[in-house]
Amino acid sequence: MEFEPVWSELLGQPEAVSQLRLAVANKDSGLQHAWLITGPPGSGRSNAAAAFAAALLCEAGGCGDCKSCRMVSLGSHPDVTVLATEKVIISIEEIRNLVAASYFGGSISKYQIMIIEDADRMAERSSNVLLKTLEEPPAGTIWILCAPSEADMLPTIRSRVRRVALKQPSSQTVADLLVARDRVNPSLALQVAAEAQGHIGMALRLATSTDARARRKETLMAAMQIDSIPKAMFTAERWLELARKDADALTAERDTEEKTALLATLGIPEGGTVPPALRADVKVLEEGQKRRATRSLRDGIDRILVDLMSLYRDVLIVQLGAEAELVNADLKGQIEELAATSTASEVITKLEALAQARVRISSNVRDLMVLESLAVALRRKK
Repeated sequence: MEFEPVWSELLGQPEAVSQLRLAVANKDSGLQHAWLITGPPGSGRSNAAAAFAAALLCEAGGCGDCKSCRMVSLGSHPDVTVLATEKVIISIEEIRNLVAASYFGGSISKYQIMIIEDADRMAERSSNVLLKTLEEPPAGTIWILCAPSEADMLPTIRSRVRRVALKQPSSQTVADLLVARDRVNPSLALQVAAEAQGHIGMALRLATSTDARARRKETLMAAMQIDSIPKAMFTAERWLELARKDADALTAERDTEEKTALLATLGIPEGGTVPPALRADVKVLEEGQKRRATRSLRDGIDRILVDLMSLYRDVLIVQLGAEAELVNADLKGQIEELAATSTASEVITKLEALAQARVRISSNVRDLMVLESLAVALRRKK
């Protein structure tokens, strides 16, 4: 099926693309003012929102090459505003500012498009501020919300949006992209695509970082070796350390680049002293980076939990004799041994403990407490 170039980054999403293209084609006869794009991490929610915005503003419906399409791609279109928080929670002030901006209308286009990535990170008070605008939307303003699932949004918001569901790309689809776009070895591409469970960004990271692959494997091996309370406590601390190393690896380089760029903008030479009058600018940047580090750590812990769920999912598949590919095929021997020394009921209990741990992490329960409780629940019977 052929699509306009602007949709090229949406892998394996023909149904969603068709739905959005139809809306673009019929925009002159009435366009829904609010949209909710849902899908698992890595499915391309942000890409879909950007592509939809570009197609709505493009005279050709998403050519990908005109000035408007290029500006959306570069994040510089004056009629597209994106709220992409790097904090754990989107604050009510951020939503109020976005709502206020939504009433100005498009400056060079018919529409003004407001995109909220990670809309599930809005607290209830913030969601209610947005709800008032969705109930009485300003003319010409289109809202595009992105979230993992419909259940992550208030029912009152769900009732006022058109829903577009993305699905998890297949491992083969992700692997093909890595081979064609990033020149990853085909066998490695297929391995990391499976391990990333359809998350394109994570698959690329695993493909290009031996350290990331090593940390992931250590996480799984440690879980299978828990056989006592002391070992559980040690493993929980090690998981937290691995998550922190992963978060540091993701943020350290970016933090340095941002600070260097800011100092250069302020006219301060490398290694130079920041004048008192400019220290507030540097402090704002550093505080934002600290908030990002907190979120990166939480995301890293959640990624560990997702990887552990894939491990016990593989164990259950072996126990049930299901005809399905293993996510962690390189650990097939250890998975079969664990399947043989435990019951399906025990594995399901472990999966439930992992699901509960994800809820607790998202609810800001202390990280180490969550991991210690989980590690105890994952102990192997002697």
